Amino acid sequence: MSAHTHDPATDTAAAGPDPEPLRIERSPKRVRALVDGQPVFDTRSAMLVWEKPYYPTYYVPRADVLGELVERSDDHGRVAHPHLGAPEVLDVVIGGHTRRRAALTFPASTDVRVADLVRPKWAAMDEWLEEDEPVYVHPRDPYKRIDVLASSRHVRIVVDGTVVAESRQPRILFETGLPPRYYLPVSDVRMELLRASDSVSHCPYKGTASWWMLEVDGGRHADLAWMYRSPTAESQKIAGLLAFYDERVDLHLDGELQERPETPFA
Repeated sequence: MSAHTHDPATDTAAAGPDPEPLRIERSPKRVRALVDGQPVFDTRSAMLVWEKPYYPTYYVPRADVLGELVERSDDHGRVAHPHLGAPEVLDVVIGGHTRRRAALTFPASTDVRVADLVRPKWAAMDEWLEEDEPVYVHPRDPYKRIDVLASSRHVRIVVDGTVVAESRQPRILFETGLPPRYYLPVSDVRMELLRASDSVSHCPYKGTASWWMLEVDGGRHADLAWMYRSPTAESQKIAGLLAFYDERVDLHLDGELQERPETPFA
């Protein structure tokens, strides 16, 4: 699944009190972002900032920004982040080209750790690199782990009373902070009930997923199942297997109906 990037410069709701201290730590990785093939910054001193608890965001020292940062006079009055304060929105000029609203700083922040840092907007960059490898959606969280284990557990997926998949050879993906996901061989899924969707999602730990809708008993369930055809190295065992949103189906595991999990993706 893809993460939804949080951007304090585009929030519209008032920021309420947050009792938890802002989590910030230095990344040991070399980090770069490219625009039109040129590095906007190149740093070995990137900071991971958990603006939200689900995943971190990269902040970089202003001294490591290779492009020109231009303050926008028309971007004021943005909602303040509870820890960082009100953002200053910047254009980034690199190689004679301007990316508008491509970075943020927080000059009013009382947190000295971000005083001289710039937060490039993820979507404003063409490519992000950790060391020499591309990374998508958001930085990899150093505290998140992916384990994919072969299993002989009996998995049965039921939607609106119809069994749509049943397998005794799942691959179970365990991902820190999320419920287990059961990836099933296509041969164990009633593929005649599935229709390919135009939806695509990206995950920094698993890669790019394609999606299916389910049509059963005259009802249509949009984007209920997904597949990683060419997953990243750490998730190769799920290549070509289908998983269903446990949040939206009845999952029977070894004959026992499971409670539907509550997750950010529900």
